[in-house]
Amino acid sequence: MTWSEAVTLVVGAVQGVGGLAVFLLVVMIGFSLLLDLTKVRKTRNSRTVKSLDELTGAPIQYLPPDAPRGASDQLGGSRHTA
Repeated sequence: MTWSEAVTLVVGAVQGVGGLAVFLLVVMIGFSLLLDLTKVRKTRNSRTVKSLDELTGAPIQYLPPDAPRGASDQLGGSRHTA
């Protein structure tokens, strides 16, 4: 085996492994994006149920971006004394 044949063999192996890696990344990212799109659709009139609350309760109401926010007392209702 000559030096040029060895270089050709190594370059071919690197190209093959690189092509396989790119292919697997494209497939994995594609499936990830495809499955992620099913999470953002409304499920009220769908056969997909994300939670029992969504199925039986009122539709989820999100707060608007300008809703007031402030400090909350996480232990406000507790009877713990220091």
